[in-house]
Amino acid sequence: MAKSVPKLPAGLALLLFVFPGDAAAQDLTYPIVDTGQVTCYGNTRKIAYPRRGKSFHGQDAQYAGLAPAYRDNGDGTVTDLNTGLMWQKQFKAHTTWDDAVSGARRFKLAGHSDWRLPDIKELYSLIDFRGYTGFSRAGTHGSAPANAVPYINTDYFDFEYGDVSGGERYIDAQYWSSTQYVSTTMGGNETAFGVNFADGRIKGYPSGQVGTPSRRGRSRAAISRYARYVRGNTDYGKNQFIDNGNGTITDRATGLMWMSKDSGKGMDWSDALKYAENQRYAGHSDWRLPNVKELQSIVDYSRSPDTTGSAAIDPMFRTSSIKNEAGDKDYPCFWSSTTHLDGPQPGSNGAYVAFGRALGQMRGTIMDVHGAGAQRSDPKTGKPVMGHGPQGDARRVFNYVRCVRGGAVKIRTSAPSENRNEYPHNVEQVDSERQERSGPLPGRAGFVERLDRNGDGKVSRSEFDGPRNRFNDHDRNRDGYLTEDEAPQGPPPRGGRRPRP
Repeated sequence: MAKSVPKLPAGLALLLFVFPGDAAAQDLTYPIVDTGQVTCYGNTRKIAYPRRGKSFHGQDAQYAGLAPAYRDNGDGTVTDLNTGLMWQKQFKAHTTWDDAVSGARRFKLAGHSDWRLPDIKELYSLIDFRGYTGFSRAGTHGSAPANAVPYINTDYFDFEYGDVSGGERYIDAQYWSSTQYVSTTMGGNETAFGVNFADGRIKGYPSGQVGTPSRRGRSRAAISRYARYVRGNTDYGKNQFIDNGNGTITDRATGLMWMSKDSGKGMDWSDALKYAENQRYAGHSDWRLPNVKELQSIVDYSRSPDTTGSAAIDPMFRTSSIKNEAGDKDYPCFWSSTTHLDGPQPGSNGAYVAFGRALGQMRGTIMDVHGAGAQRSDPKTGKPVMGHGPQGDARRVFNYVRCVRGGAVKIRTSAPSENRNEYPHNVEQVDSERQERSGPLPGRAGFVERLDRNGDGKVSRSEFDGPRNRFNDHDRNRDGYLTEDEAPQGPPPRGGRRPRP
């Protein structure tokens, strides 16, 4: 929950906070650890670092924040040198939420007895977006594919994928937080938030008993997840918002300055980046799209549409309302600048945070399935879809934007050379492995994938490798690009031009 600070006179606020990024990390109670992402992506795949003014400029990798830094203390604990939090190196497997909470009170390690189950902001500080969910023809019910990479630094923290032999999916590596959802999910389940370090998401998980009573007795049972305990820095995750009186809000805990208003409309990921980079507001021109860890830092988990009639954010922020897929008043999902590497085409999804209900369609009913404050991902471009995945997720594609500036960020113009070969995985290698397993994408999708060099999901005249008149034949809307629905399905006919589709 935020600790609101009285509104300052506009002149004094500007004097104090014109350079919020100058605050040293050690002076902040809530320093945001960088996502770790150093590779740039277009709509579908890895691209070269885009220059200012070009498509996809302003994404996560181009703004270097506080690099993750840990110390293994050699006694079963790991200290985060940025946040001041001390973590249990190991984890407790298959524990209910109630047992995870009560177990912390009895837990002793390395001479300390003040351990606790982390809240969702503490737990999310560990996530590393160099992770990759992986891709396998067997789907998530087979063993973890060789190209899967955890969303946590396994040089310091113990980790395991789900027990496939025991009926789990390999992506079942969900860790409990102590943060309970103030509403319910899945049609009435008590819910606590958790982080899945196998697939890079925050979701609300049923924390009480689920299932239905049987004739022979109750068959309801509590769901088990993992738990990892933490201690120290009890101010971590607590915002200190100040209204600067000029349409901006500064969080003294993180050193970030935010626009109090949002974009007022949804847009795809490329346009979201462009919208943020082009802002000139309150005397500042260095606004940007926040990375996903910065964006999650302003969620207020004490709020939800069903319990407070508001978005999950401090009311000093202005948040647009929307009519959701069920026809109800709701609040938007907001884009981050972070690419979420997931599935057969790593680079095609962007991470977002839901400040309203995180909807899905189950048993024919549209409902809140993940909770306000969930972090998920949508395709960066395309058409909205309802009914994706096992919870029938709503994939909106056109999400809203709230701009940020400041913090401990430095602009990168290229991938850091010392890290080029140190990533836990290489997306180009992942792509080639996928091609070896399944071959190139068929038909029109394969045409776009083969020629789309800048990763924007379409083929320009300069990228097209055929005669000019062939490009014109297929460019039905005369916009200078070939999209998947305009792409040819096979080789050109012999002896002349193909007639227009």
